[in-house]
Amino acid sequence: MPHYPATPPSLSYEVYPPATPRAREALNTTLDALAATHPDFVSVTYSGTPERRRTTLELIHQILDHTRLRPLAHLTCVGESADTLTDLVRHFISLGVRGVLAMRGDLPADPNGERGEYPFARYLIELIRRVEAQNAVALGAGRLSIGVAAYPVRHPESPSFQHDIEVLLGKQRSGADYAITQVYFRPEEYTGLVAAARTAGVSIPIVPGLLPVDDVRRLERLSAMTGVAPDPLLAAALEAARTESERTRIGVDFAASLARRALEDGAPGVHVYTFNKHRGATELVERLELPRRRADARLDSAARVGA
Repeated sequence: MPHYPATPPSLSYEVYPPATPRAREALNTTLDALAATHPDFVSVTYSGTPERRRTTLELIHQILDHTRLRPLAHLTCVGESADTLTDLVRHFISLGVRGVLAMRGDLPADPNGERGEYPFARYLIELIRRVEAQNAVALGAGRLSIGVAAYPVRHPESPSFQHDIEVLLGKQRSGADYAITQVYFRPEEYTGLVAAARTAGVSIPIVPGLLPVDDVRRLERLSAMTGVAPDPLLAAALEAARTESERTRIGVDFAASLARRALEDGAPGVHVYTFNKHRGATELVERLELPRRRADARLDSAARVGA
């Protein structure tokens, strides 16, 4: 039997729809830079509001029509009906999208606000699988790749970290293929998540989500949004930095240390949150030598298969 090399680390990025023409031009530059690293996919964030939905679909169209990148479409279920979600998944398939990141989404600020038919992500995963089965011909009898969120630090709405693990296990049972973590700032948080998940029976790959943060205000906003306390040394270093280049270096150094530890501990790859800025993201993956390692693995595999 031929021997095939180990699977190279996966590489993916996250971008979001631009809000202005200037931001759109900047994102085009970012997409070109990300494409040069040959990632597995680029995820596109989504919100259930009509305007955000429209701009998300426009960005997915752009990626499919004008780049060689493969888009992963975010999809949230809060505030949505089963019919609307079904139509969206069918539309993704018709566009050529073959991957979905299925999430609950943010609850409405008003406790009495409309929460939709599906209160949890696992129900959305099951809906996606049903739509997939109904579109087997369009998919060439293949499957949609479904990713989900995982939390190295307890979700702010969760009663416990162990509850988060049980939720992740439920997502796997509903048909999730892999998970991407929320940002974290301590290497043991990713390692602890994976250990607890494996003990509970979660077997899907868990990819660390990394952010080469280069702005202390963004770090503070991120902490407020996610409930994840930022590393105080990182915050202090960013606050003391005098130039953009210095802040970028600090963010890349910090993210690279997290990534190396995660990869050493068996992480299947890395997912980089870009905030639509390519410099820190591409410097991070170059620092990790991911493009070279992935290219070498492809060449090695091709040589072995052709031998």
